[in-house]
Amino acid sequence: MDINVLFGSNVRLKRIQLGLSQERLAHMVGMDRTYLPSIEKGRRNVSLEIASRIAQQLKVPLCDLIK
Repeated sequence: MDINVLFGSNVRLKRIQLGLSQERLAHMVGMDRTYLPSIEKGRRNVSLEIASRIAQQLKVPLCDLIK
């Protein structure tokens, strides 16, 4: 599986488990609300900085989002 698709799928799964909307998580991370859906679909190459901020807000180690 493509790493971007894997990362996005794991972000979406964890976000849903936490009961967060895409808009809410995007706000928490400090990104535009339209950017997160494309991350979750694996259409974006996410920088390590953004990936780290997402992991922090989801309260998981970054490595868990790429397993």
